[in-house]
This record gives sequence, structure tokens and C-alpha cells, in this order.
Amino acid sequence: MASSRILPTLLGWALGVTVTAAIVGTPYLLFAYHSPDLHLVLDSLDTGVALLVAYLLFGRYSRTGRLQDLLLAAGLLLLGLAGIGLTLVLRLIGPDDDRGGVWVPVAVRVVGAVLVLAASMTSARRPAGRWSRPLKLLPWVTVAVGVAVTWALGDSLPRALAQTPPASAQRPVIAGHAGLLAAHAVTALCFAVASVAFAVTSRPRAEGRDELIRWLGPAFALAAFARLNYLLFPSLYSDWLYTGDLLRTASYAVLLVGAAREIRRYWSMQAQDAVLEDRRRLARELHDGVVQELGYIRSEAQTLSGDPNSRQRIVAACDRALDEARAAVDALGRSSDEPLGFVLHRAARQVADRYNASLEVEVDDSVHADADQRHALIRITREAVSNAIRHGRADRVRVRLDRHGPRRRLLVQDEGEGFDPTVVRRHADGYGLTSMKERASSVRGTFSIDSAPGRGTTVAVTW
Repeated sequence: MASSRILPTLLGWALGVTVTAAIVGTPYLLFAYHSPDLHLVLDSLDTGVALLVAYLLFGRYSRTGRLQDLLLAAGLLLLGLAGIGLTLVLRLIGPDDDRGGVWVPVAVRVVGAVLVLAASMTSARRPAGRWSRPLKLLPWVTVAVGVAVTWALGDSLPRALAQTPPASAQRPVIAGHAGLLAAHAVTALCFAVASVAFAVTSRPRAEGRDELIRWLGPAFALAAFARLNYLLFPSLYSDWLYTGDLLRTASYAVLLVGAAREIRRYWSMQAQDAVLEDRRRLARELHDGVVQELGYIRSEAQTLSGDPNSRQRIVAACDRALDEARAAVDALGRSSDEPLGFVLHRAARQVADRYNASLEVEVDDSVHADADQRHALIRITREAVSNAIRHGRADRVRVRLDRHGPRRRLLVQDEGEGFDPTVVRRHADGYGLTSMKERASSVRGTFSIDSAPGRGTTVAVTW
């Protein structure tokens, strides 16, 4: 389970290492190509993806109120603003391309990377609380301060790059300012640590996997290697396409995949919520209609005069119908997020209370089952408890849910009259046993029953 969780991140790291090692270690490979059009296309694409995912995360935050979503949204918004949009704005207000027009995006990008790192270190369930308003304003304040400082300092800012673009792209010849190189190093480190943190903390499928968080690991791994390539081969020239540009676009492409899966998951959850609400409505109708009427028929049947056997058969039929109706109400009206042990406890308690029997329940909360298995196990539990009380004359029933080696097990035990299973299966009364066995088979499990006259009964389902 853990390996499948971190596999995408490992692939992202492997791709980043391979590309960087090939460029650094092979003198015949070019680290830059002169392609103004493609450079503009990739810059625009990266900015668009960053802003899209930031918007998606702000939407998530509005629903969840979690600090991690807000930090990620603010960080990605800054990374998007640091792209082509901010560069164009700065050119319009006048700073030279290799002074203010460079330092502001670099500073904004560092702040965005720090916010991403902070998000990776924050619990996925922690509410934003008092940090909500400052973090919402932080991206805009950062950009405003950067633009204001650039306007005030103007030509007094140092040049980010001291040389012109390379005449040959087979070996690095550009020497950047120490501040620029430090910014690339800090950003790369933030992205690298965030990549590992997101991979480690992403939840497995059984716990409700967060698709977007799962893809942040490989995305920021590639982003870290993009910044490392910018550190090794500093690039601020729009006419040249560097390996760092390609790795950066790859990171945003992975981020776009995560966003697409998150959107699909959102609409799937919306559809599930609509179905669940309709099921709850049907459950209310059953409870207020069929169950109430069956209860009335049962109470009236007990007052009938005449053949006692006939009266008892009517009451027994009403009991079975009530069990079926209540099982349908539970199946329709309950959420699949409830722990399995709690669901089985409730089902057994409903049957035991109807016949005034005692119930002992012992459950292991780590045992889980999918929706189809849960339904089958609930029906088996209700049938086994009902049989123990009605046919076995047991006044106490024990229900146990635990692990039996590598498998999971449900036990329903009583100390009632017991019976001979081989005899019961030959008669119509054995339909309940057949039904339980078939339900156990439907969950790819095994069904067994241990009983004999005078020594009680144990029903076991292992899956």
C-alpha cells in the first residue's frame, strides 16, 4: 500500500535526476535552445495551470476550511503570478528586464515556495482559524510590496545576470548574481522537501485517498529539479528555452493531472451525495409507512382469538417482514463511512432488543469492508442473532468481529438449545442457513456453523 502511494513521486524524482545528470554529465547534449515562440507558449501554459490549481484549492478551502488547502492555494497563486503576467506588468511600469523586472518575480516565487513547504508540513485536518485572513491577503501584499520596492529603487537594483545569452549552449557560460542563485537554491530545497512530505502524508485508497495531494509529490519533485537546473544554468532570457523550462512545464503538467482527477472526484462525490440523499428519503418513507403498518399488524395479530398456531405464524411472519423492512431502512439511510463494528453492533442490537435478549459485542475497529461486503455481513448478523433467540431459545448472544490471521472474521455465538445442521438443511426451515452461506460466498468468504442439540450454536464468516 505504501509503495503505491509514493510510486508517482519516485518516478518524478527519477525523471528529474536522469535529465539533470544527462545534461551535466554529457557534453554533447544542449541545455538551451533558441526558440522564442516555444518559450512564450510554455510560460503561458505554466502560468495558466498554476492559477487554475490555485483557484481549485481556494474552492476546496471554502468547503473544508483547512489550513493546508489555503497555504497551497496562496503558494500556487504566487507561483502563477510570478510567471509571464507579472513580467509583463513590470515591463509596463518601466524597470529594466534584468533588474526590477527580474528580482520581483524571483522574490515572489521564493515566498510561494515557502508557502508550499509550509503546506506540506501542516496536518491535512488542521483548520485555518486565525490564519485565514492574513493568508488570503498575503499573495497580493507580496506582489504589491515587490512592485513598490522596484518602483522606488529603480536602477539602483543590481543586475541579475552579468553576461549575455550563450553563444554556445553546450556548456554553461552565464554567471548569475549571488542573490539570484541563492533564490533558486532556496526554492529548489523547498520544493524537494515538500515533494517528500506530500508523498509520505498522502492517504491510501482505503482511507479515502486525496487525488490532488497524491500528485503534488511528483509535481514538486520535478519543480525542484527545474530550479536546480536554473541554478546550474541561470536563465532569464525569453529567447532561449532551457532544460529548467522543460522540467518546470513537466511539473505543471503533473499538477494538471492531479487537478483533473480532483475535479472528477468532486463531481463523483456530488453524484454520490445526491444518491445518498435519495436513499435517505426512501428510508424515511419505508420507516414511516411500511414499518409502522407491519408493527400495527403484529400487535393486532397477538390479540386474535382462534387457533394459537395460526396466530403465532402470523406474528412470526410480521417479525420477518419487520426485520426485512428495518434492514432496508438501515441499508438505504446509513452512510458507508460508519465503522463496520458500529454498524454490526447496531444491527444485532435491534434484533436483540425486539426479543428482550442480552447482547455482548466485541469488535476490532481496524476491521473494514467495502459497501457490498458490509450489506452481506449486516444481513448475516441479523439472521444469526434472530435464529439464536427465536429457534435456539437463547437469552444471551455474543457477536465478535476480529482478525483471524491475515483474514477477517465475524462470529455470532449463543448457548441456546442448538440443533443438528444436517437435519435442518433438509427442511424448509433451513432456508436461513442457505441464505447466510450464499451471502458469505458473495463477499468471497467462507461460512461455517458449529452446533449440536443442547450445546448452543456458533456461526462464523471469514473473508
